[in-house]
Amino acid sequence: MSTEIERRFLVAAPPGPDELGPGVPLRQGYLAGEGDVESRVRIAPAQAWLTVKAGTGMMRTEVEVPIPLDAAEALWAHTAGRRLEKIRHRVTVDGGVAEVDRYGGPLEGLWTVEVEFTSAEDAARFVPPAWFGAEVTDDPAWTNASLARHGRPDRPRGDAANRG
Repeated sequence: MSTEIERRFLVAAPPGPDELGPGVPLRQGYLAGEGDVESRVRIAPAQAWLTVKAGTGMMRTEVEVPIPLDAAEALWAHTAGRRLEKIRHRVTVDGGVAEVDRYGGPLEGLWTVEVEFTSAEDAARFVPPAWFGAEVTDDPAWTNASLARHGRPDRPRGDAANRG
């Protein structure tokens, strides 16, 4: 069992392309979810993972295992209506590495950033850089699972942000 300690923010002003670098395209689809437990498949160009997360907020259980790409594509077919696509960039910040996500598809224009920590104390001490925006760690509407299912929290559930 693994515990993920992570803080999540919206991005106020993304870093420039030189700082962001090329990034890695990712597709994430959610297979199932009940209560605070969710399972997803994540597909990058050369690898894929099956992940189960449980809990809410800053500290959650996360178990992630690599799976073959053909198995990931077979699971992808079962995620219709619960998908998102993004480009993930890794940026060094004081206190760790920030994973900056630039969303595409129905979430085009949305940027988020996550920083993982080795302890709750390190997470509490972290001072976000000026380019980070509002913290959404404890807001369930801003999890990737919720974004994939419901779109942006600031959009009505019935609009194009739901499709995908």
